Amino acid sequence: MKSHQSTQTMKPATAAKKLGVYLEATPAEFREGTVSRAELDQLQADPPAWLRELRANGPHPRPVVAAKLGVSISGLARAGVTEALTTEQIEALKQEQPEWLVQERAIQADVRKEGARIKKRNAERAARSGGQGS
Repeated sequence: MKSHQSTQTMKPATAAKKLGVYLEATPAEFREGTVSRAELDQLQADPPAWLRELRANGPHPRPVVAAKLGVSISGLARAGVTEALTTEQIEALKQEQPEWLVQERAIQADVRKEGARIKKRNAERAARSGGQGS
């Protein structure tokens, strides 16, 4: 007996998230259809011009903006940055160094330090206990 496997598809919003692009900036045919796993793999392996352009110049979705600025998504929200930004706008913010950006980067650095401290502590505990549960 032969099993039939259906093609797995996703909504455009999910595909845009996986591609790291802002959905509203994608072409209409992308936004209005569905994307199969094979199509997503193809877009990632050999991105068309529109995808290369969006990745390079934006507008970028909030997770990408946050990463490029070195802050959290919550930090963007606290600063009132709710819209997608272009690469040019992100670079301008980096040059301007507004107070909120300096503050949010410091918060993010503290969060990373604390995460590293906890990871080290947990690794030391695991080593003391012989790698067997807590």
